[in-house]
Amino acid sequence: MHLSLGIDAGGTYTDAVIISDSNGKVVESSKALTTYPDPLPGMKNAIDKLDPEYLKDIKLVSVSTTLSTNTILESTGFPVGLIMIGDYLIPASIPTDYWVSVSGGHDSDGEELKTLDLASVKEFALRVKDKVSAFAVSSYFSNRNPDHELAVKKAVKELTGHPVVCGHELSQDLGAYERAITAFLNAQLIPITHRFIRSIVDEFEARGINATLLMMKCDGSVVGIEEALEKPIETIFSGPAASLVGASHLSRLNTCVMIDVGGTSTDVAMMQNGIPQISNSGAVVGGWQTRVKAIRMETSATGGDSHVWVKGDRIYAGPRRVIPLCRASLLYPDLKEKLKRNKVSKGYLCENIQVTKFFVRTGFKPIELKAGEREIYRHIEDEPVSFGDLLVALKKHPFSSVLDSLIQKRLIQAIGFTPTDALHVLGEYTEWDVEAARIGASMLGRTFKQSPEAFSEEVKRKVARNIAEDLMAYLVEGMPRNEIDRVLPGKNFTHFSIGIPVVLLGGPVKAYVENLMRLINADFRVPEHSDVGNAVGVLVGKGIKRVEILIKTRVIPESSEDETEDEKHETEDEDSEAHESCIRDEALRHESKREFIVFSPSERKKFEGYNKAIEYAEKLGRQLIMDYMISAGLGKENIRIDVSRRHLSPGGWTDVPLETKLIFVGIGIPKNRNI
Repeated sequence: MHLSLGIDAGGTYTDAVIISDSNGKVVESSKALTTYPDPLPGMKNAIDKLDPEYLKDIKLVSVSTTLSTNTILESTGFPVGLIMIGDYLIPASIPTDYWVSVSGGHDSDGEELKTLDLASVKEFALRVKDKVSAFAVSSYFSNRNPDHELAVKKAVKELTGHPVVCGHELSQDLGAYERAITAFLNAQLIPITHRFIRSIVDEFEARGINATLLMMKCDGSVVGIEEALEKPIETIFSGPAASLVGASHLSRLNTCVMIDVGGTSTDVAMMQNGIPQISNSGAVVGGWQTRVKAIRMETSATGGDSHVWVKGDRIYAGPRRVIPLCRASLLYPDLKEKLKRNKVSKGYLCENIQVTKFFVRTGFKPIELKAGEREIYRHIEDEPVSFGDLLVALKKHPFSSVLDSLIQKRLIQAIGFTPTDALHVLGEYTEWDVEAARIGASMLGRTFKQSPEAFSEEVKRKVARNIAEDLMAYLVEGMPRNEIDRVLPGKNFTHFSIGIPVVLLGGPVKAYVENLMRLINADFRVPEHSDVGNAVGVLVGKGIKRVEILIKTRVIPESSEDETEDEKHETEDEDSEAHESCIRDEALRHESKREFIVFSPSERKKFEGYNKAIEYAEKLGRQLIMDYMISAGLGKENIRIDVSRRHLSPGGWTDVPLETKLIFVGIGIPKNRNI
């Protein structure tokens, strides 16, 4: 019997699942707390809970982790030298101290604008080679002609021996600076990803598991290890992508909306005809706009571990996560007694000061603490400390902002009441200490003269309302949250209705279905094994490759003197209307000879006839898809390629299109999997 192992290291839990290759059914699953900053120990803990006999038959392992996302969010990547070629606008906020801008670049037709200043590139590389671990390079219109990027890559690798990442290798979209950021972030991640994957391989070898290893990408596809090592930036947000694929597989639905309620956040995404819906603008991570193709998703800081706190007559959920009281009481046996004795004046209440909130150290070493931070930090130890304890120890009011700063620096971790605690009180999820959760609900409920059950029901309703808002914000893009909030209660005979199934994933997610149905008219489904749907998705993800080839009609003026520098040097942006107008005006001004330029990820080629260009692009696109699929270990016989065309022409235009974009989408299944 051949089996496959899927592992997803999420923000709170690491899930492992074993699936039978013959029928795609879940054989066994397990959960363990995710370990930070290294996810490997948590992954090992999840694997240790699986039957060793099953592990002997594992032939395929697929993995998803938050490693890349967390590295970018926390700015803990390796130092990178950034080389930008051309005269494009460079913002003041560059993510590295080691960067240079040199002359060079191409125009929108792929013709050289200026000669590449390779001497300045070499001087920069030699100057910073001992301060950085890799280089990233982005050239103006490298998506139309990558020659300058490739020349820089060759020279810098020869001089330094460091890895060099080119912008055109990661994206064919417009936006030279965004490609530069994408290449920079990717270069940051390469050393970390190499070390992580090497650790995984060593772990499986030590367990005697001889299996093909795949990684989940943020577009919902899986790739082989070689590509994962080369393009780790594409594994950001792979967790939500895995959840979406898992939701589709477990529910047997090719078209559905997915809601994944995790410990840290709630993610919403959509599968349409078996393919994840992709964001047109590229993924934004850590505030940086990239050109990485990722699933389009709506994410909010509402999860099972979101901090539930009160102030005045309102109940708040999040945005910060805390250790739930029900779990913390098992980690700290004295917590329940401390909780019962804890008191806070109503005037002090805020997110960080609650009757149910405590603080413990995380084990991270403090660096450059301010005086106020040092003063509070030395009074927080390995056992939970309340606001009242700090008040007594300091003999003065501890500032909430200082506690906030220590939490942001990950030096202390908060404990508090959460939606998970509320479900424990209601008996809908009883994994840990129900009594601790009930004490917390009782203390917070007194503010509203509510019983523990009534308060917990109110928390559950609030979480369901937040989830419903996220769902509608995703489906009705651009609709303001306050408008969504007005419709959700169903007043004035209005109600949201969704025409496709909504699949829910997450541990105790069943608890929210009834509340969601009161808010939205939809077919909500909770499939079997929904608690490990993300790990299932990691394993059943298909190989998906997207290739875009552009055919541009270029008018060749009768005299080269007629072409001004402004016409030649088009701005590299995504304003399609302005771009269409520019092409149309040029075509109408000239009745001259035309040529058709084919821009692909692999080359730039010119043709005299439109049909020849189309024929060549069709053949090349399919070949690029097949080459990628086979190199990624995907079965040639199980590959499907869909092709769509988009034409750019002005109204009333009867000639050949001014631009034609061919979009190839290849879908394949890994060789070792028959799921």
